[in-house]
Amino acid sequence: MRVALISPLFESVPPRLYGGTERVVYNLCCGLKKAGIDVTLFASADSNAPCRVIPVVSESLRLSDPPPFDPHVYNFKMLATVRKHLSEFDIIHNNHDYWMLPLTHGSHIPVLTTLHGRLDLPVLPELLPGFPNAHYISISNSQRKPIPDLRWTRTIYHGIDLANFKFKEEPGKYLAFLGRIHAEKRPEWAIEIAKKAGIPLKIAAKIEGQAGREYFDSFVKPELQNPLIEYVGEIGEHEKSDFLGNALALLFPIDWPEPFGLVMVEALACGTPVLARPYGSVPEILRDGVTGFIRQDISELAALVPQIGKLSRKTCHEWAVRHFSVKRMTEDYIHVYRSLSGSPAGVQHRSDHD
Repeated sequence: MRVALISPLFESVPPRLYGGTERVVYNLCCGLKKAGIDVTLFASADSNAPCRVIPVVSESLRLSDPPPFDPHVYNFKMLATVRKHLSEFDIIHNNHDYWMLPLTHGSHIPVLTTLHGRLDLPVLPELLPGFPNAHYISISNSQRKPIPDLRWTRTIYHGIDLANFKFKEEPGKYLAFLGRIHAEKRPEWAIEIAKKAGIPLKIAAKIEGQAGREYFDSFVKPELQNPLIEYVGEIGEHEKSDFLGNALALLFPIDWPEPFGLVMVEALACGTPVLARPYGSVPEILRDGVTGFIRQDISELAALVPQIGKLSRKTCHEWAVRHFSVKRMTEDYIHVYRSLSGSPAGVQHRSDHD
């Protein structure tokens, strides 16, 4: 089977720093290669994946200097590049949002699109159903709610390379926040939880664009005068294991319908429980009272910090191993690929969350 993986051009594959979608694409690429699938990746030229790479831009757009004047130009370049190579593949797996959906018109090659973002934006319920030949994968069941009648093929949870996350049996002495500085992620609420609990908080987060800088300056920077609060900046993949594994808990006080939340799984793989608000995928990824605590009120989350030590870090790790491995994710996608392309079944079907 010949599979084309289309990645966003914003980050390289794998990403040098923050980049959830590109990390998932890289993990899937590795899993497919290991399973004997012929994989081609459409991405930026600075990508380093174990397969044939067809470059669309010379370097990932976020870290390019100077930044692109209009990044959407490159989305259309991606579209044209993939179309040029269509006959070389049995299936196209699009991870580049709605930009690649025109590939579904007039093509005999199945196009599978994994939607990585939120779907509660006003235009999407009108846009996505307008491509009747498209097949969609959701990354959580909750992600589907704004457009429940879309042509959903399956929910497939992300998988991580568990070898990159070392299990730490003993809890650390600080709380961790890892992600983006943005109102959706509510770093200021993580700060509030830490202050109420009297436990140090380390914030490892990307500041993106002028909006991100303004949010940081308004809600995070003033709090750094408190000795409990530390901003360590954006960290790379090789730093995540120590950062998460050495923490008492990960704080995930989101204020949006999180489609998946890869950092929750990464923390669990290290044995670190998660304190989160019950939005988006959170109730699907975590088990309240087992792999962390889920509460809406941040005061309640703060009050539960002293109870974190009662949770089994080994159970957290085993939960991640059972449900969120690259092998499981790869098997799920191969099953869908074979179903859509008509190839002989070679991988046993698994439930999404047994």
